[in-house]
Amino acid sequence: MKKQYHLTQAGLSELQKELNALLDQRPTIADRIKKARDLGDLSENAEYSTAREDQDRLESRISEIEHIVANASVIKKPRTDGTVKLGSTVQLKGKNGANRQFQIVGTVEADPMSGKISDESPVGKVLMGKQVGDMVEIKASPLATYKITSIS
Repeated sequence: MKKQYHLTQAGLSELQKELNALLDQRPTIADRIKKARDLGDLSENAEYSTAREDQDRLESRISEIEHIVANASVIKKPRTDGTVKLGSTVQLKGKNGANRQFQIVGTVEADPMSGKISDESPVGKVLMGKQVGDMVEIKASPLATYKITSIS
């Protein structure tokens, strides 16, 4: 069974932009390999080895992105029925007055430093299905309790 990747439209566009940039690099790396091959003995040719390694990394990433895009499901803006779902942006207020905001996204798009957390992450799992006014405990160091103040 193929894994379905949940992405926002912005996340999918970003992946497609990265894929196009990587595809544009193919001719450059092929040219580097050709020039390095022309230098002679491949067994002791550092330029050739480096170019081949770069090509392998490039092709791996291209393959990975093509697989994700082919199996992507775009997260639609959730209806605001008051519960946290994939695609929701959640505002939290801590007991100490600290405010936090998270957007619930799929694993491919997760970037905790930007406030985008996966629905499969520990924090994402705690938030999924909760409603405005619910108290949630986020198991971090130290344990923090937050109240959900809004969901959009």
